[in-house]
Amino acid sequence: MDRFDAMRVFSRVVERRSFTLAAEDTGLPRSTVTDAVKQLEARLGVRLLQRTTRHVSPTLDGEAYYQRCLSILADIEEAEGAFAGAKPKGLLRVDVHGTLARHFVLPSLPSFLETYPDIEFYMSEGDRLVDLVREGIDCVLRVGVPQDSDMVARRVAMLDEITLVSPSYIAAFGKPDHPERLDTHRMVGFRATGSAGPLPLEFIVDGSVRNITIPAAVTVNAAESYISAARMGLGMIQIPRYHAEQDLAAGSLVHVLANFPPTQTPVSLLYPRNRQLSPRVRVFIDWLVKVFARQTAENAVHSY
Repeated sequence: MDRFDAMRVFSRVVERRSFTLAAEDTGLPRSTVTDAVKQLEARLGVRLLQRTTRHVSPTLDGEAYYQRCLSILADIEEAEGAFAGAKPKGLLRVDVHGTLARHFVLPSLPSFLETYPDIEFYMSEGDRLVDLVREGIDCVLRVGVPQDSDMVARRVAMLDEITLVSPSYIAAFGKPDHPERLDTHRMVGFRATGSAGPLPLEFIVDGSVRNITIPAAVTVNAAESYISAARMGLGMIQIPRYHAEQDLAAGSLVHVLANFPPTQTPVSLLYPRNRQLSPRVRVFIDWLVKVFARQTAENAVHSY
C-alpha cells in the first residue's frame, strides 16, 4: 500500500472510530487496515490512535496528522481532476430525507450515474441529525433552516408550501377563508426533531408572517402520518406543494387559504466544515441544483 492509500485508510479509521467499519468502507480486509495504520505509526515514530476493545480515537498527534491528510488528499483529487476529461470517482455517501429522495433524487439519478460512471452512489434515508464524520457520510440533504454551525450549508432549492384539508374536513368544519378566522378549526400537529411541541401554522398576511396555533386532535412526527391524518379529516396541514400533487389530482386533499401562503422552505446540502469539498460532492451539488430547478419549474407549471 502506497503512502497516499495509507493516508486514506487512516483517515477513514479516524472518521469511523473503528478499524472494522473503515475496512468495510474501503473494501479491504481488517488486517490490511490495521497493518496500514501500524506502518504509518512506525514510519512517523508517533502513536496516531488510542485503541481499546470498544473504541478507537486519535491522539493529539493523530488528530493533527488527520487534518493534514485531509488537506493532502483533497489536493491530490483536485490535481487529478484538473486534467481534461478526468471525472470524479469513488464512493459518494449521502443521506436524504425520504420524500426528497423519491421525488427529486431517484428519478434523475440514472443521468447522474451515466455522466459519472466511476462514482459509486450510496444513499441512506432519514430526517434525523447525523454525525457525518462518525457515520462516514459525505453530505446530507435536508428541508428547513440548517441549525448545525459545524456544517457548511449550500442551499439547492426553495420549496413552495401550501395549506391543505380533506373534503370530509370541509364538510365537518367548513372551508377556512382567512387565517384570523380559524377559531373553530383544528390542525394536525407536527412535532419536528428537537422541537418542544407542535409547529404552528404559518401564513403571509398583508406582507407579514403570522404564526398561528389552533387545537390539534392528533400530533405526529413523521411526514407520511401527517398527510394520512389530513386525508382522514383530522385537521389542517401545511406541506411542500410537490408532496401534495397526487392528493390534489385525486381530490383527497383540497388547497385552501391560497391567498395566504406559508413562507417557502429551504432545501440545503450540508457537509463538514473541516473537510475540503471533494470533487464527488462538488459535482453532486451542481447536479442537485439543476434537478431541483427543473422539477420545481415543472411543478409550478402544472399547478396552474
